Amino acid sequence: MVMMNVGVSTSAPLHPTSDTSVGTPTFSVVDYVVFTLLLLLSLVIGLYHACRGWGHHSVGELLMADRQMSCLPVALSLLATFQSAVAILGVPSEIYRFGTQYWFLGCSYFLGLLIPAHIFIPVFYRLRLTSAYEYLELRFNKAVRICGTVTFIFQMVIYMGVVLYAPSLALNAVTGFDLWLSVLTLGIVCTIYTALGGLKAVIWTDVFQTLVMFLGQLVVIIVGSAKVGGMGRVWEVASQSGYISGIELDPDPFVRHTFWTLAFGGVFMMLSLYGVNQAQVQRYLSSRTEKAAVLSCYAVFPCQQVVLCMSCLIGLVMFAYYKDDSNTMSTQQRQAAPDQLVLYFVMDLLKDLPGLPGLFVACLFSGSLSTISSAFNSLATVTMEDLIQPWSAQFSETRAIMLSRSLAFGYGLLCLGMAYISSQMGPVLQAAISIFGMVGGPLLGLFCLGIFFPCANPPGAIVGLLAGLIMAFWIGIGSIVTSMGSGVAPPSLDAPSNLTTATVTTLIPSITLSKPTGLQRFYSLSYLWYSAHNSTTVIVVGLIVSLLTGGMRGRPLNPGTIYPVLPKFLGLLPQSCQKRLCCKSHSQDFPVNTDLFPEKMRNGVLQDSREKEEMAENSSTYQGCSPTYVVQETSL
Repeated sequence: MVMMNVGVSTSAPLHPTSDTSVGTPTFSVVDYVVFTLLLLLSLVIGLYHACRGWGHHSVGELLMADRQMSCLPVALSLLATFQSAVAILGVPSEIYRFGTQYWFLGCSYFLGLLIPAHIFIPVFYRLRLTSAYEYLELRFNKAVRICGTVTFIFQMVIYMGVVLYAPSLALNAVTGFDLWLSVLTLGIVCTIYTALGGLKAVIWTDVFQTLVMFLGQLVVIIVGSAKVGGMGRVWEVASQSGYISGIELDPDPFVRHTFWTLAFGGVFMMLSLYGVNQAQVQRYLSSRTEKAAVLSCYAVFPCQQVVLCMSCLIGLVMFAYYKDDSNTMSTQQRQAAPDQLVLYFVMDLLKDLPGLPGLFVACLFSGSLSTISSAFNSLATVTMEDLIQPWSAQFSETRAIMLSRSLAFGYGLLCLGMAYISSQMGPVLQAAISIFGMVGGPLLGLFCLGIFFPCANPPGAIVGLLAGLIMAFWIGIGSIVTSMGSGVAPPSLDAPSNLTTATVTTLIPSITLSKPTGLQRFYSLSYLWYSAHNSTTVIVVGLIVSLLTGGMRGRPLNPGTIYPVLPKFLGLLPQSCQKRLCCKSHSQDFPVNTDLFPEKMRNGVLQDSREKEEMAENSSTYQGCSPTYVVQETSL
């Protein structure tokens, strides 16, 4: 059984293929050369940045690329980070089996990237953070920071082993490509260039790997459509077969894919990926200016749309290809797991074109390399910044560099270990994959609680996070157990493997099932609403607990950690309305303490006058003395 990182349950065996002599496509020498070139070039790019200036590296360069990255490489790295191999395999399979309804996920990209660009990035960038979880200490306290960090580490450690093992297993099943050779090769290459080259090496290898992913998918679309008779013919065949989906406006959140589920539920999934995930936040913060960080987020939008369109077109081309009577599926293909369908199709389509199957496999493993290297780097960063430095004496620069590289190497070895554990998990692998999606929503809720609600306090944040995690695991694991008991594969959970965000392929039986009731109905909630449901749980519970424990009364509040929603909203109204609705605050129960700004901010790191003005504006707003208007805050 090959598992997709978003919870794809299949019926294929969980063990590597040993018999590759019957009907199994094989690689030619040219294919192996192309695949090997990908690994070598990725390694060379990483080692170049590691050797460049060797002996003069700083911790800031290793972890944050000296905050000197430009917009374009950051944008491509943001795209590559969660465009994993399982997404490359899963999205076309989804389209091939169920039609183009999933394509509407692209509607969620607009708000899913606009909100981070205008809310999360400005808050994080102006605080000059290294770890996203440093924000939680500035807003709440150290205990909340540790809770967030540990949750993230748990999420990523589980995920990175699966994202390394699952594509290798699919490749082994289809081509006979040695399973553990590919796992070890990918893990070792990725560990070396990530540990030695740091974030800059990771970003530039991401750029190269993104181009390889685009090229590999483009080749499949061009060759496949040419063999079918052109893209017009592909679209005609899909339309005649009812595979071009219309807008499904059913508001039922228990329906797997509708317009509302994809367009609005997908926004929360995007926010958990592009708003608060350390792997992405770290790239924003590596930009040389806040404007460059915002532009990189904007640049991801068209790139995401192109990636989604290419994946969907591959699914349609595959459908049209096998609709042709001259192209029949083998017995192996008919019995294949959903995530193996694309590989079988590519090997069948490109079998007479040496080198092109190798290019697609290079495309596939570029997705794995980019995702895994981002995981290594972000895990090393949060471990260093959140768990070691705050509790240890000041390190020398040399020792800090050695420790940072050792952490990256350590997480690389742990990833290989997790890949081996994944191979032994059997059906439990489904739950391991789903954990990634379960954790993203509560973390999003925790950050939103801090940024949008000035009254939220540390006890509310901790209890809210725990409530969100309990709710997430209850629904997620409950759906898995219920589905296993009924013999139906569980709904996939949004692990951003990133689908263009996350792969969402699940095995839906052809038989009609009775409508679930009670808890089973609750467990059938569409996976795209999971992030929304779980993040809302964190916010609601966090606010209730904050109310019961006195809110922020008597606690200092760092104004740089708050996004002033009410003042921003009132600022859009006509001046006459502002005068009627706004009055001077007489009930500020929490003081604003500017000493809580990070030391590096108070020492003048922020040189941009516009940033200083906005900080001053936010500060004065929450003290009840905005230069434009004064907003009354009601403290809990």
